[in-house]
This record gives sequence, C-alpha cells and structure tokens, in this order.
Amino acid sequence: MIKKMTLWFVLAVGMVLLLSACGEKSQEDVIKKMENKMEKTDGYKAKAQMSMKTGKEDQTYSIDVWHKKKDFYRVSLDSDQDKKSNQIILKNEDGVYVLTPALNKSFKFQTEWPQNSSQPYLFQSLLNDIKKDKDATFKATDSHYVFQTKTNYQSNNNLPFQEIYVDKKSYTPVLVKVLDKDKKSLVEVKFKQFDMDPTFKKKDFVLKDIMTNAVAEMPVSKDQDAQVDSLAVLFPEYTAGAELAEKQEVDLEDGKRVIMSYKGDKNFTLIQERKNSQETMSYPKDVDGEIVNLGKSVGALSDKTLEWTANGTDYILASDQLTKEELIEVAQSVAGKEVK
Repeated sequence: MIKKMTLWFVLAVGMVLLLSACGEKSQEDVIKKMENKMEKTDGYKAKAQMSMKTGKEDQTYSIDVWHKKKDFYRVSLDSDQDKKSNQIILKNEDGVYVLTPALNKSFKFQTEWPQNSSQPYLFQSLLNDIKKDKDATFKATDSHYVFQTKTNYQSNNNLPFQEIYVDKKSYTPVLVKVLDKDKKSLVEVKFKQFDMDPTFKKKDFVLKDIMTNAVAEMPVSKDQDAQVDSLAVLFPEYTAGAELAEKQEVDLEDGKRVIMSYKGDKNFTLIQERKNSQETMSYPKDVDGEIVNLGKSVGALSDKTLEWTANGTDYILASDQLTKEELIEVAQSVAGKEVK
C-alpha cells in the first residue's frame, strides 16, 4: 500500500512539473522577457495606427516611432484626415520639440518627456507602467499576454487605465487600449510592426534636417489665396459654464485672426489664426510646460495657456481660472459652429 502511494505521489509530482514546464508564463516571466528585449537592443522602429475618441469626431493617425538609446526619440504623427495636421515629436541632445511642418513651426519644451507621463506608442513607457503598478492584472489568451494597469497622465485624470496586449512570440506590444473611468476604450494603438535591430543616421534626430525634409514633402495648395476665406471659425462645445461675450476679427497682412472672449463661472480667451503664406523656419518657441495629445493635434500646455495647430490653423487658449484639465477639455471640444 505504501509503495503504491509513493508511486502515485511521484507520478503526481512529475505531472505537475510537466504541466508547469508546458504551461503559461507568469506575469513576472513576461515582464522579464520584455525587459531583456529592451536591454539587448540599441533602439527600435515601430509602425502603428492610433485612433482617438476623445473629441467630437474620431481621429486616426499613422505613427512612426524611432528610438535610439539612450534618450533619442522621433515620433511622427500623420493625420489620416488632414496632412496639414501632421506633427513630429523629437527628443535629441538639445531638448524636446514638437514640429508642425505645414506651418514650419516648432515648440521647444522644458520637460522630462517621455518619462514624465504614459505614452501608449512607446515600448519602454508601456513596460514602465506595467512595472510601477503593483495592482496590475495579468492574463493569457491564445496569442497574447494582457496587462491592465493604471496610467500616468498628469494633466488628464479622465484616462486612468490601459490594457496592454503583448505578443507571445516576440514579447512586443501589439495593441494598447487607453480606458476611461468606466473602462471604456477611448484611445487605441495598434502596432503593425517592430524592428528591434534598426539602423540610424545622425541626421535622423537633427531638428533642422527633419523639418526641412518634412516641409519639402508637404502637399502644396493650388489655391493659396483662398485659404483665409475658407477658414472656418470653430467654437468650443464645452465652456466650463462660460458664454461667448465678445468676438473680434482682425485682418493680418497675409491672414486673419479671430479673438473670442468667454465670460462666466470661469473666464477664458480663444484665439484662432491662419495665414496664407508659409513662414520661413524660425527658432523654436520655448514652452515651460508639457506635451498633451488633444486628439486632433499635439498641444503645448503651460499653467495658463494651451497652444495647438489643427487643419492649418493656430489656436491659443488662455485662462488664469481654468484648471489644466479644463483647458484640455475646452480645447478638445473646439469643433462646433456658432449657434445663432
């Protein structure tokens, strides 16, 4: 009897070990594999499609991510709706920039981007979010490992969670869903490819070279003179309790500026400006703030102002009463036409 029990015990232990060897990897195993992936590479190139449902209309972008160790980044955000809204986020040895080739303009940020907040299109940012969240959940499907973690968007608490799908074979992200407080997906990034052994040229991360090439590739309008006449003045649909009190239109030498003042619970001013001619490249405008994604554009957010470009128009939203979250919410809602 004892021999039979001993034999059964040995067989049972062997079966457990066999199943463990053939079974799914643990959360710690997957994180370690992802860490090894990042440690062994000198950089990567990735292509992705990002869809955003944070504004009135859904926005989609084609994304090219270039990363060179240790701290060089180049992220091209090409709007599928309007090429004039294409932008590039660049980080090199001189700083962090957001480039808008259609207007030949750039912002220079005093920021710790990308380390200071979640970035759903950067491998290492996703890995860091997984590692930092001690309450992260983990599960395995037939082809993916799925993490659900908290996000770190300093100026936007409306997107507190994310689901990160990792390919079982390559241990690279294939899908990221950024969720609101009700776990509804508002931002999705689908990765199409990862090259973990890329080659780079020095000029790939040089501001002037990148802007010159991007401007040269921009489509040229056949009717430049009609651009201002076709400017559609847009109004925010979310106003934090304020109402439009005054609207001024100013004719510029080669364009038009519209200044709208809102009064109410919290006052703010919205400026829209569009020019016929493309400016020559100037020195980047310094911003003591952070990069925020508004859905229709990447904006520059400081304590009291939010600046962005969409469809060839410059926008400045200014208020000493709105919070940063409210500035973002008002900006995201700028899509409506005037109510008569």
